[in-house]
Amino acid sequence: MYETMTYTGGVHKHYEIEELIEDLGGFILQKNESQIDITLTIAVPSEDTDKIEAKAKELLGSVELSPLASTEIAVVSPTLARQHLPHAACDIAEYLRRYGTKTNMIGLARGAGKGIAQINKEEKDLIEEHDLAIFSLGSFDDCIRKKKFLFEDIDIPVIVTGSPEIVAEEINANAYVAGFGRIPRRLKRGENIRALRKLVKTSEDIISKQKEELSDDPLIISPVIVKITLERELPSIKDVNAPMAIVSQLDGVRVKLPYDEYYKEVANVIVEGYRLGDIAEIKKSKMYDHILVKILPETSIL
Repeated sequence: MYETMTYTGGVHKHYEIEELIEDLGGFILQKNESQIDITLTIAVPSEDTDKIEAKAKELLGSVELSPLASTEIAVVSPTLARQHLPHAACDIAEYLRRYGTKTNMIGLARGAGKGIAQINKEEKDLIEEHDLAIFSLGSFDDCIRKKKFLFEDIDIPVIVTGSPEIVAEEINANAYVAGFGRIPRRLKRGENIRALRKLVKTSEDIISKQKEELSDDPLIISPVIVKITLERELPSIKDVNAPMAIVSQLDGVRVKLPYDEYYKEVANVIVEGYRLGDIAEIKKSKMYDHILVKILPETSIL
């Protein structure tokens, strides 16, 4: 298993930590440089994290675990219409991105209204393509409780946010974070920042638990390795205008190429001696017909 970490330090001698990452068999997932600082989002084998910490200390930098890196999270709102105040959902999505995750905002077609809200199968399938779903709901206790049918059948972990204090088990959610709701402004005040930090901590705990469960029956190939290999082997990836042409997930990757045109090319890529189509389920995503690659566990080839 690979552990995702974030290194922050000076530009001077930063090549030393990059060389160490390569020597350990790790990868640089993202690199951001400023005039005097550099930030690296990296993936290294779990047993070698202490070596990265020692090198960071030597270079007077800092390194910390980033459980949310290489994950994809859906931020779901009953509607993204302006009259329903989507400010909280927007700020939740933006704030989570600071911790290395890729967030997608999803507005339900008929999610508004306590008595008439609905979620259809296509929306449910789209949400379940992610590692975690965060439902951004409103300010009234009764409304949130009556809308629990929107998420109680979702097959991935669900965090619900709203204004009142509610016990997660009472609404069939994995977790509930208060302090949000329908707020007609950006979430910049002290109480809003504290709520956002609590949401990040809750998300990290759930993702870490999912990683532990995956370690009991590991994937045949790490999604990080699949991502790096596809970036190297697929020339068409260079023509994708999206900020992240390939998005890592806990159990696979999302490739932002048209499924019908590139399915066979993706399936025939050789990763660590395996043909990708033989060790993964490759299907059409509900999001823009992208290619969704879900890697099989090791027990599937025994």
